[in-house]
Amino acid sequence: TGVRAGGGADAIAEAAASGADWTMGAIVGCAGLKPVLSAIEQGGTVVIANKEPLVSAGDVILRAAARSGATLLPADSEHNAIFQCFDAARPEGVRRIILTCSGGPFRDWTTDQMRGVTLEQAVKHPNWSMGAKISVDSATMMNKGLELIEAARLFPIAPDRIEIVIHAQSVIHSLVDYVDGSVLAQLGPPDMRTPIAHTLAWPDRMATPMAPLDLVGIGRLDFAAPDPVRFPALRLAREALDAGGARPAILNAANEVAVEAFLNRRIRFLEIAAIVEDTLIRYDPAAPDSVDAVLAIDADARRLASERVKDCVV
Repeated sequence: TGVRAGGGADAIAEAAASGADWTMGAIVGCAGLKPVLSAIEQGGTVVIANKEPLVSAGDVILRAAARSGATLLPADSEHNAIFQCFDAARPEGVRRIILTCSGGPFRDWTTDQMRGVTLEQAVKHPNWSMGAKISVDSATMMNKGLELIEAARLFPIAPDRIEIVIHAQSVIHSLVDYVDGSVLAQLGPPDMRTPIAHTLAWPDRMATPMAPLDLVGIGRLDFAAPDPVRFPALRLAREALDAGGARPAILNAANEVAVEAFLNRRIRFLEIAAIVEDTLIRYDPAAPDSVDAVLAIDADARRLASERVKDCVV
């Protein structure tokens, strides 16, 4: 019949290596690393919809893309917005990238208020309809921290020229600031169908059923600076990016363990970032130079984070 069946992680990686012209990697977590790398090694267009491979194995992924000539397209709304605004042919003209974020459901809460956050509150995002894991990441702002690292991988710009701004309405998905004072922004409703449609049709455009953006109805757009004290995940992600090496992989692995524990009601909300920081303090291996090295670091970081989870009392 020409149909092949398979199961498990190896089968997914094998399917990704089949030589398709267009592939999307959308497996949540570091489990998506090998399939994405397999697709990249075949060349063609690879859409990155799962940020963890670029966070954990950015150098490995980018080297593979350079060897195969694969085109990487970001499907994350923020990075897709940057992709549309960033003049890749003249990167020297870019002054900074501005990543926007909604701030999550607790953007105006104090630390004391967040001590009592429930699972039900954390997974209820004010603007986007998302899965439980990414909703919790948005609530801690780790999602934006991971996106900071992803942006530094995808675009030729120094990490200290990538800024994060809270934009409660989620209408402006990100901005690119140029040295001449021009600022290009990509706007749209908070709906993932728009960036996905862009990656499906690129370099062309395709019609979608999305209603035109009603600027008059929106009325106003608000911005604020994020608070890394109330949301330490932002600080941890910035520090991991600046340190490089294995730090982003450890950050991601520990966060996945901590979020899963929170989703299973084994730890409190504020303990998520604390577990990530503790794991980063306790583990400092050499920089990975292969997928297997990344996965080994991922496994060790998960083990350490899991030990820390066991010490928590809800």
